[in-house]
Amino acid sequence: MTSSFQQQHGAMLLKYSGISFISGAVNHGFFSGTRSLWTAAIGIVLFVLGAWLEHRLGPADTDTPRTGLLQTLVLGTLLSIGLGFFTGGLQHFPDSPARSAWVVPLGFFISVLALGLSAPGHWPRAATVYVLVLGTAVTAGSWAAWQWLERHPDWAATGGHSHGEAAAADEHQGALAATGPHDPVLAQVVTRSMAVNMDDQMRFTPSQIEVQAGETIRFVVSNSGRTAHEMVLGSDEDISAHSEAMKQAAAKGAASDSAHHHSTGAAISVAAGETGELVVTFSKATRLQMACLIPGHYEAGMRGTVSVQAAQEAHDHSAHKH
Repeated sequence: MTSSFQQQHGAMLLKYSGISFISGAVNHGFFSGTRSLWTAAIGIVLFVLGAWLEHRLGPADTDTPRTGLLQTLVLGTLLSIGLGFFTGGLQHFPDSPARSAWVVPLGFFISVLALGLSAPGHWPRAATVYVLVLGTAVTAGSWAAWQWLERHPDWAATGGHSHGEAAAADEHQGALAATGPHDPVLAQVVTRSMAVNMDDQMRFTPSQIEVQAGETIRFVVSNSGRTAHEMVLGSDEDISAHSEAMKQAAAKGAASDSAHHHSTGAAISVAAGETGELVVTFSKATRLQMACLIPGHYEAGMRGTVSVQAAQEAHDHSAHKH
């Protein structure tokens, strides 16, 4: 059977659209959270359909053995992941230099593996030389770019290709009230200060904090990363509800003018390389979550806990007899 140009083109569009969707999902998975799962699912459906049509329309009267459908799907998916890592790492280098420094070389070698497995026959020596030379160049170039951006932070992007998280963060900034009483005027005497660092490895340092009920803590929150992060304190229910609201705002492109309103919680957003302060009074013993709710960050593991211990009973001198 000889397939028409229209059939071949349709199969090609489906197949490579699927590869593009899968690559995009891998590319943006660090930033877009649940949305990338749907993108990947759509890409897999398109790719499978396109590969099946291409396999069905292929010539059956040739002496060249045809690649099995399952092998085509597996290798195509592997190639999509490799291309997603490679192109996505290049695209996001200014946003996340430390991550892209290993994502780009990894994508290169995954794509080489996919192509090598799909090529029939003996692996030529020239291909080995090509992989070693170009792979070394890609790895060295990625490392050099990372180091250069570390030394020139003014060239690193702080909000350009942010996938909506910066706008969503601006939308909810200042919407959370401080944990504790809700009087219009509340005098606070700081008990002690505590330093917390946030970075692009999606972690808080420290991630486990213990305070006592009744303490007022000044958190000095620094961001050593190359993208904005935030520190949000709240109960499990507050964090879950706020996280869902942030995802919905990001999915809508943060186009809504209505701000989020929360009855409890405390939050601060800190730009890349900056430091901010958050003063919180912990009124009662409880366990709170510490989270970064910029879309994709919480899902990547940027969370911790604040354990509020019951205050120690004061030493009562009135009971002493002298």
